[in-house]
Amino acid sequence: MHPSVLNWLRSFLPTQGYVDRFERMRGSAGALFGLVLTGSVTYLILGDGVGTAWLIAPMGASSVLLFAVPSSPLAQPWSIIGGNLLAAIIGITCAKVLDAPVLAAGVAAGLSIGAMFWFRCIHPPSGAVALTAVLGGPVIHDMGYTFVLAPVLLNSVLMVLSALFYNNATRRPYPHRPQPAADQPRKHETTDAAPTERAGITAQDLDEVLKRYNQVLDISRGDLEAIMLQTEMQAYRRQVGETTCATIMSKDVVTAEFGTPLAEAWQQLQRHDLTALPVIDRGRHVIGIITKADYLAHAEAQTHEGLGQRIAHLIRPSQLSHTEKQEVVGQIMTREVITAQATQSIVDLVPLMSNQELHQVPVVDAKGQLVGILSQSDLIAALYETTMAERHLSH
Repeated sequence: MHPSVLNWLRSFLPTQGYVDRFERMRGSAGALFGLVLTGSVTYLILGDGVGTAWLIAPMGASSVLLFAVPSSPLAQPWSIIGGNLLAAIIGITCAKVLDAPVLAAGVAAGLSIGAMFWFRCIHPPSGAVALTAVLGGPVIHDMGYTFVLAPVLLNSVLMVLSALFYNNATRRPYPHRPQPAADQPRKHETTDAAPTERAGITAQDLDEVLKRYNQVLDISRGDLEAIMLQTEMQAYRRQVGETTCATIMSKDVVTAEFGTPLAEAWQQLQRHDLTALPVIDRGRHVIGIITKADYLAHAEAQTHEGLGQRIAHLIRPSQLSHTEKQEVVGQIMTREVITAQATQSIVDLVPLMSNQELHQVPVVDAKGQLVGILSQSDLIAALYETTMAERHLSH
């Protein structure tokens, strides 16, 4: 058989799945939870008078999106509520205007898709809502436009509320609102992109490709960009090898404790020509970090003229038993500290040290105890050596 025919036949086979057993069970249980809750609450509100219309069939398709793929743009609240409302209105209108059911069904589906494109609320099950409005039989036709409010709007809102509770309770943030890298705040408040964006795939590159692709994707642009950037990092990690933080970190770490006097910590920074000192407790767990920037930030609050005088006033002990003046490291240190694991690949630190401009990252072991510190200089040297080694081997 010709290879092109074989490739065409293979396209009918299912694609490889990448979700684990827990995710499959989570999605299945979510659909059960959402449909039972929606149907029960709708029945309690509407009673028996509506007949079998208290839970319309398209909600089954909506449950697949809401609980199995909650990150899809097609599964977001506006997609389900807006798409179902538009489809219900268009479907009822077509059923009233056109006598031929088949023609009315086709027109309703086509107009619904166009309306969903226009209002940016594409939701595939909404096509079934339009068909239900046309082909649902006397029960639906007798309801007229009340079908839009109940059960369509009621079902849609209850399904969204169920998804809000269940997905977030099972650690699947919903609604899914990824923040594209291009929209992240920039430290220097300039228009330049982050360093990693300038060196690799840019937002403009992705936008240009998506325009040429010209098809609806069942993934948000932000998620697609994040996946591409992570894939790029994974490829680089594979190329440079698994160089870990423990391999290149400095092990003889100068540290401070919560009660270390400010003057002593400042002398340590100056003596060892450092920009930061990890702050540890008695168990060597990192509880903060003290940087020269912390000294400068608190010195700015002093009333003395001249930076040198302000810093001198900050670190000078008050010699009082009770004072509101900052005396020890723990009073001015940065408490939220980003740390790295000793077994972690150095590639993971590239975005932290380039985009977030961290000059030094404390390295901890599996017990969370400080075992070293990794600086920008360490990272640059390691990446340089690895790249040169790769070029040498390739030659």
